[in-house]
Amino acid sequence: MSVHATSVRFDDDTMWVYPSDGRILGVSLAWFPRLLNATTEQRVAVTISAYGLHWAALGEDISVPALLAGEGGAHVAA
Repeated sequence: MSVHATSVRFDDDTMWVYPSDGRILGVSLAWFPRLLNATTEQRVAVTISAYGLHWAALGEDISVPALLAGEGGAHVAA
């Protein structure tokens, strides 16, 4: 079974991802300029799926397994 996100929250410069395996992952928003420059409302409009995190209005897709592997800019392949 693959690890997926169960929830996401933000502070001023960090995205906090809560994977299904119980870890908490803090990721600098500097890795994701679209999220860094987004409004609070845009950031919380995330769709969580088995494939990763998606922000339709921002055109942003992030792979949770890639984040867990420490890959900066862990975008989901289109």
